[in-house]
Amino acid sequence: MVNYIWAFMAIVGIVYAMFNGTMEKVNKALFEGAEDAVMLSIGLISVLVFWLGLMRVAEKAGLLTFLTKVFKPVVTRLFPEIPKDHPAMGYILSNFTANLFGLGNAATPLGIKAMEQMKKLNGSDEASRSMITFLAINTSSLTLIPTTVIAIRMKYGSVSPTEIVGTTILATLISTCAAILIDRLFYYRRVRRNKK
Repeated sequence: MVNYIWAFMAIVGIVYAMFNGTMEKVNKALFEGAEDAVMLSIGLISVLVFWLGLMRVAEKAGLLTFLTKVFKPVVTRLFPEIPKDHPAMGYILSNFTANLFGLGNAATPLGIKAMEQMKKLNGSDEASRSMITFLAINTSSLTLIPTTVIAIRMKYGSVSPTEIVGTTILATLISTCAAILIDRLFYYRRVRRNKK
């Protein structure tokens, strides 16, 4: 559905530019935007490689294992349907750890693997309680170090690219708490409705 919306907006914009006589400006903006996107991607690759390397060092040093042990009691309470030693739990914990360090690109494959494992547990195409909870938390994603945003700010010459760390922690903490509360509210509401 989203693809249709984007295609519709692009077609309307091009048709409007044709009738308005600004097609040259559209072409110029298109190529400049493509160039900026490529340059931004190349700039982000170096930062992401650095942080992924740092994550690898942390993994070898046992920091990720330590964080996994710290978060496991909380995560098992958030996902009571998933057995503690199930592979989905490992993927969920790894996804949360990657999101904590602002590595959304590294967290995405782990999140997909977690969803695949939860789907196997569920045994149907309908989203389970754990899948919905995971999606809500993953979307809000508590972040301690917003590496991607810092990299973008550095790329565009910010005087203090790391000054957003404090506000990012606060905002993502609030959004994660809100996601968990709303998820639980709707879950218990549905349970009450089904009992009637």
